Amino acid sequence: MLIGILAAVFAALAYGTASVLQARGAQSVEDTGGPGEAPSLRSTITAMLTVSFLAGMALDGIGFLGNMVAARMIPLFLAQPIVSANLVVTVVLATLFLHARLSVRDWTAIAVVVVSLVLLGFAAGDEGHEHEWWLHWAVLVVGAAILGLGAAILPRMQGRVAVLAGLSGGVLFGVLAVAVRILDGLDPFDLGELLTDPALYAIILCGPGGFYMFTVALQKGSVSAASAALVVGETVVPGVIGILVLGDTTRAGWGAVAVIAFVAAVAGAVVVAMSPVVEAVERAGENPVPDATPG
Repeated sequence: MLIGILAAVFAALAYGTASVLQARGAQSVEDTGGPGEAPSLRSTITAMLTVSFLAGMALDGIGFLGNMVAARMIPLFLAQPIVSANLVVTVVLATLFLHARLSVRDWTAIAVVVVSLVLLGFAAGDEGHEHEWWLHWAVLVVGAAILGLGAAILPRMQGRVAVLAGLSGGVLFGVLAVAVRILDGLDPFDLGELLTDPALYAIILCGPGGFYMFTVALQKGSVSAASAALVVGETVVPGVIGILVLGDTTRAGWGAVAVIAFVAAVAGAVVVAMSPVVEAVERAGENPVPDATPG
């Protein structure tokens, strides 16, 4: 279990650091657009070619590998909240490198997330692998359905698009975590079994699909609302599936602690997601990172 927890923590650190590096790369490029205008294509491409931005993209890839290891080795109700704590990493690093200042509410939420994750670590039991073959097809069908409906409907909607698109992206990431857990052909490695498992194609679909839906959310509305919805989708859905379908367990007598810690971790991450600092990091290049302290 220790390796899985370390992999999840590593993924959170990688994702969170990647966001700050990409923001720093974007903000290092002078935009030629006027006030209130969208960044020019030239400035966007230039930002993406900076060392900071490229390093951030590399960390995203490394973080994804850590996420996959965690999903295979520890209960999903523990793995996904740890990975979603990448927002905590982002806002803390933003205070160091992007001159952001956090409010008392932000620091309180960060403390709640950290304490809750420690309690979850103590409460978690064994990861489950109890499932039927239909689940391999289910993750592919559900992922395709969510992505197809979202791509067709959400860009045309006018209200609550950020929340719905962010939630859709989060659910897709949650489905991806479930698909990683049940994927055949990895241990022991069997290429034929791997390539014939529908769960593999669910992973290939849900990864880019989740990023696409989150991008739609960012384009259509509030970053805070999109990020908060993303956290809920990528933690609650796989956590519940892990317990009810896959057989993830808690330690004897720790069930209530696990439930309370899980809810607190998700709630704390949602509060962090709604920080103005997260908004500014995700909107890097459009606005300076704000002072989030009251006054």
